[in-house]
Formats: sequence, C-alpha cells, structure tokens
Amino acid sequence: MDAIDGVVNAISGVLYQPWFVPLLLIAGGIYFTIRTKFMQGRLFAECFRVVSEKPKTENGISSFGALMVSTASRVGTGNIIGVCTAIVLGGPGAIFWMWITAILGGATAFVESTLAQIYKKKNPDGSSYGGPAFYMHQALNARWLGVIFSILIIFTYAVGYNMLASYNLQSTFAAFDFYGSSTPAIIGIILAVLFGIIIMGGAKRLVKVTGLLVPVMGVIYVIASIVVLIMNAGNLGEMFKEIFAGAFDFKSIFGGFAGSCIMWGLKRGLYSNEAGMGSAPNAAATADVSHPAKQGLVQMLSVFLDTLLICTATAFMCLSTRVIPGSYVDAEGNANAAGYVQDAIGSSLGSFGPIFIAVAMSLFAFTTLIGNYSYCEGCLKFIIKKDPGPGLLLVFRLCASVLVFVGAIATAGLVWDTADLAQGLMVVTNVPSILILGGVACKCLKDYQKQKKAGVNPTFKAADIDLKQDTDFWK
Repeated sequence: MDAIDGVVNAISGVLYQPWFVPLLLIAGGIYFTIRTKFMQGRLFAECFRVVSEKPKTENGISSFGALMVSTASRVGTGNIIGVCTAIVLGGPGAIFWMWITAILGGATAFVESTLAQIYKKKNPDGSSYGGPAFYMHQALNARWLGVIFSILIIFTYAVGYNMLASYNLQSTFAAFDFYGSSTPAIIGIILAVLFGIIIMGGAKRLVKVTGLLVPVMGVIYVIASIVVLIMNAGNLGEMFKEIFAGAFDFKSIFGGFAGSCIMWGLKRGLYSNEAGMGSAPNAAATADVSHPAKQGLVQMLSVFLDTLLICTATAFMCLSTRVIPGSYVDAEGNANAAGYVQDAIGSSLGSFGPIFIAVAMSLFAFTTLIGNYSYCEGCLKFIIKKDPGPGLLLVFRLCASVLVFVGAIATAGLVWDTADLAQGLMVVTNVPSILILGGVACKCLKDYQKQKKAGVNPTFKAADIDLKQDTDFWK
C-alpha cells in the first residue's frame, strides 16, 4: 500500500504544480467568465427560474432531477471532511480561495454542461444520455480522447471518490466509544450492501433517491450551521479576519505553494464542486429541456449551492467556534479532519454535535456514492460502443460495491491521494476540450438570451448557431 501511495502521490504532485491543474482551472474560469460577460452574476436569478421547469415529455427527466443527481455527487463528504481538511492543512484562508474557485467555476460548469446537452444522444425510448466523451467524439472528432476520458471518470468516481466517501464516513465514527479495529470493516460492509441494492435498481431509482435525500439533508445542515453561528456570534469578526488575512498572506503562499491556502482551497474546492472536471455534464445530458443553455444554468447553480452554501456552512460552523484547526495535524502531516469537525461542533452543541455530524456524514456519503456511480455506466457504454449486457453490468456493479468496502478499510493517505490524482487527470483532459469548444456554448447562450429578450420560451435548433455537426435532438 505504501509503495502504491508513493507513486500516486508523486504523480499528483506534478499535476498540482501551479502551471498545470491550477492554471487550467483558474485561467479557464476567467476566460469563460469574460466570454459570457460574467453570467454568474447576470443570470443568477434565471438559474432558479429554469430549475423549476417541467420536462418537455411526460416521462423525461426534469432539470431539477438532473440537478439532484449532479448535486448528489457534488454535495457529499467533501462538504464536511474536505472543507475541514483544507482548513487544517491550508488555514482559514483556504476558504476564500474555495469561494474563488466556485465563482469562476460557475462559468466553466455552464459551458461543459451546455455542450453535453447539445451533443447528447438519444436512447430507443426517447430519453437522452451524454457527457464530455460524446462532445469530444462528435465535436472534436476524437473518439480516442472520449475513451480515455470515460476510463478516467470510472477511475475517479467508482474508485477514487467512492473509496474516499466510504473512508470519510467511517472515520467520522472514530469519535464514539464503540469505535474499534473492526468498525471500519463493519461500516464498509453495511455501506457496500446498501449501495449495491440501490444501483441494481438503475437510473430511475437513482433519480428518485437523490431527489428526496439531497434537498432534505441540505436544508437541515444549513439550519444547523445557522444555529451554531448564532451561538458563536461574538467570534464572527475574528473569523472573517482570519479568513481574509490568511488568503492574502503571499509570503506564506509563495514560500510553499503545494501546502498553501490557495492550493488547498483549489484542491478541496474542485473535489467538492467538480467544475471543470466534466462529471456533472453526464447528468446534465439526461435532462429533457427545450434549450441546452437551460441545463447549463442549472449546473452553474449546483456549483454555487455546493460551495457557496454547503461548504461555507461547514467552514463557518467550525471557524466560529475558535477550536484551533492547526492542532489536528499528526506527526506525518496528515489532517485529522473528522476529529476537528467533531470537536468544533461539539464545543457548541455538546454531545449532540458529534451525533449530528455522524448522521449528516451518513446521508452525505450515501448520496455521494449514488451520484458518483450514476456517471459510470454511461461511460462504460461509450467505451464498448453498445449497451453492456446483464452479465457485464452485474460484474461492474459488484466491483463498484466491493470498492466501497475497500475504501472503508484503506488508509487516509491512499484514498485522498488517489482522489486528487484522479480529479487532476480529468481536469487536464476536459478543460482543454471545452476551451476549444467554448465558442459553441457561448453562441448557444446568446441564442437563449435573444429569445428571452423577445419574450418567448427559448427553443433550440442547431441551425440557429450554424452548428456543423449532426445532433440527435436539435435538428
């Protein structure tokens, strides 16, 4: 395990040099923000309007349904453990850079999800599927790149992220007296079995489960954070001072970029909101909408809900308590993020605090596992050029369930480093692709705004933006 972790960590270290993944994400976000004339601000209210629209056809997946699937993947253990890891290792200033990542990433999320809608494919029953692999194939004429990206999605979500979600969940229970050497395995078995039962039900069940759990857990979590903030209102001034002072401590930042608040804010912001990775477009492509820009706006909203709302709720809950995050770093430099969040919340809510975090983590982890897996079967289909048969699908689902168990009993270093490596590889594959194709999404946005200005419900036709490639839906 140590040898594998060493290799993974070495490759990840190269990816997160300032001139690689950070440059792609930040430069890409700035570029798309300028190209769309800061749509994150201009069209923020429009995001809420389109998310409430019903699907075009009776049995289609609504914008809200697609939003819940993508948000189920985004809103998860990263919103608690990921945020606390960034604070412990990067300091309070990491939160500021997490916000910047989300704001810039909103435009990136719009572009990639709009492209997924434009180039989505039609199932025999009239429903749709798609994602980056399909716009890489059709628009870039590079099926080979789509295959590589599909493999990376399966590696990232079925392996990296799902192992990490399972590990993060079981680590939360370390705060309780019953936690022992066999506890991770027991939790892993329970989680793997429940996960297996859900994914055997297929996509419709995934949408129903996430559509119910995600809004409920999100609302409860935000309410709890407000309660903790009210209890610690006297500390808020000092909290904001630490966030902004840490964010602009450039001497510290450039003295060691790999461990700086910028890098931790970017890494954990990416892990949480996934903007630029090309994951959410797989969910966006399933939505039954009249115009691709509608789902682009919906996925932009998902980034904001994830980072600017849920992640901020975690950060404020912890930082307002004045529990010192730096004391939760062990001798090897690893963060005890679960211990930090448990102690921080416990200092305000007493014995109820750790129980609340454990319950929240259980819900967050479960919806994360479901949302993550929802991206994988479509990618398997793209790789083999046909629907996987019942036998292959059963083996694939069983392997995904076993990996959930493996994550629970793995080491912290291995699961975090694997997730960082996987998400970095997705970024360096997807962001250059959408930088090349971004003009198509921007034309689509202009077409949407033109129709809105004319007072009609926007309806898209490929010919209206002189799209050269053939499409299944927009003729």
